[in-house]
Amino acid sequence: MARIESPIQAPFLGLAFLELGRSLMEAASTLALSPVLAMAPRGDGHPVVVLPGFATSDSMTVLLRSFLSLQGYDVHPMDLGWNFDHHTVGENGEHIAERIRVIRQETGRKVSLVGWSLGGVIAREAARRDPEDLRQVISLGSPFSGDPHATNLKSFYQFATGNDFSSEKMQERYRNGPRVLPIPSTAVFSRTDGITAWENCIGDSDEINENVEVVSSHFGFVTNPAVFQIIADRLSQPEGKWQRFVPRTPLSSVLD
Repeated sequence: MARIESPIQAPFLGLAFLELGRSLMEAASTLALSPVLAMAPRGDGHPVVVLPGFATSDSMTVLLRSFLSLQGYDVHPMDLGWNFDHHTVGENGEHIAERIRVIRQETGRKVSLVGWSLGGVIAREAARRDPEDLRQVISLGSPFSGDPHATNLKSFYQFATGNDFSSEKMQERYRNGPRVLPIPSTAVFSRTDGITAWENCIGDSDEINENVEVVSSHFGFVTNPAVFQIIADRLSQPEGKWQRFVPRTPLSSVLD
C-alpha cells in the first residue's frame, strides 16, 4: 500500500459515539460465530503476548486471549497494569522488553506480539529494538504512522501520558513508525475506525510486512470475529515460512 499523501483527518466524530454499541455487537457476533471461528487455523503452541490499547488494561483483551488459547497458543497478558505508554512500558520500552525476555527464556521459543491500538505501536517498537526475541507482530488499529493529531482522543492522550505530539521524541516515533520491520508484521486497520484515522494505522510493505483491511470499530479490534480470523491465520504461519495474507472465509477482507 502506498504512503498517504493527502492531509489526514480524525474520524467523523459520530463514529466515536457509536464505538461502544458497535463493539458490543461485534462481541456478540464473535460468540454467535464461535463454531465457525473454531475452524480457524490452529496454533503450534508458541507464546503470544497481547498488548492492550491506550488507557486500558488486560481486562479488555480477555475475549481475544481466550480465543487464542483455545486455538492452541501459549497466551500471555501484558501484565504491566494500565497502558499509559512510556509510563507503563518504560521510557525506552525496557519493561515490555523484560517481559518478552522472560517469556522467551521460560518457553525457549520466540514470542509473537498482538497489539491493539497503542499496544500495537509499542509492539512495533519492540520489534525494532529486540527482533531476535520476536517471531512476528500484529497491530490492530494502531496509529504508528501518519499524523498523530488525527485522533479523537488527542487531548486525553496528551494529558494522561504527558507526551506532546509536537515533541521531537513523538515526531521521531511517527517518522520511524511506517518503516518496514525486520520481522514479519501485519497491520490490521479499518476505514470505519471511530477513534483514530485509518491512514495512521498502515505502514510500508514488502515481502514480510503487510497491511490488511477489515470492517471494524476501534474497540471491536479485540471483539470482532473477522479480526480474530485474521489473527489466527497470521499466527499460524510456520516460523521462517511466513506468507502474505490471503482471505479464506467470508469473515475477512483485504486491501494491500
